[in-house]
Amino acid sequence: MARQLDYNTLREVFGRFQAAEPEPKGELAHVNAFTLLVAVVLSAQATDAGVNRATGPLFQVADTPEKMLALGEEGLTGYIKTIGLYRNKAKNVIKLSRILIENYGGEVPNSRAALQSLPGVGRKTANVVLNMWWGMPTQAVDTHIFRVANRTGIAPGKDTLAVERAIEDQVPADYARHAHHWLILHGRYHCKARKPMCPTCLIRDLCEYEDKTV
Repeated sequence: MARQLDYNTLREVFGRFQAAEPEPKGELAHVNAFTLLVAVVLSAQATDAGVNRATGPLFQVADTPEKMLALGEEGLTGYIKTIGLYRNKAKNVIKLSRILIENYGGEVPNSRAALQSLPGVGRKTANVVLNMWWGMPTQAVDTHIFRVANRTGIAPGKDTLAVERAIEDQVPADYARHAHHWLILHGRYHCKARKPMCPTCLIRDLCEYEDKTV
């Protein structure tokens, strides 16, 4: 675990991320809050690209809780069977669709506690929905962000919750909304697990990683 970068260095890090990509976007395709929620639930232990291939046709026929419930578990399974753990995910999506109709008037709630009460929705999923749909400065820490945060010194922490808190505490507020997208994209395409692309990295001179590639 690298040492924590200081405030001025963090401002420089995120300033560079912002200059390179001012409005980073999540890569899960969606058309409304409900389809975003479903896509994130389906993305657990699956790639965004794989989820998008399945949800393209799915969301054309079921883009509301009511339509998803009408489709039913077996109908939904037919669309998502290429995604890992699809049977359990289908059960959760149908259950959460019913709960949204019965308890929330068919709308996706915008509090973390309410979201986490839904089947298949954990803290990370809730944070993604809150950030991507409502623009809240929540931090959804996945394996990419956990690696980048610890390797670089941006937000070191022993587990995902510790890293989430470190990002919230350390990253300057004006960069907080997009922080998790910049970090996930950096981890996915540059600061890779096995072969980080240090020579072309935007923050190579600021990073605390001792084993930089040449």
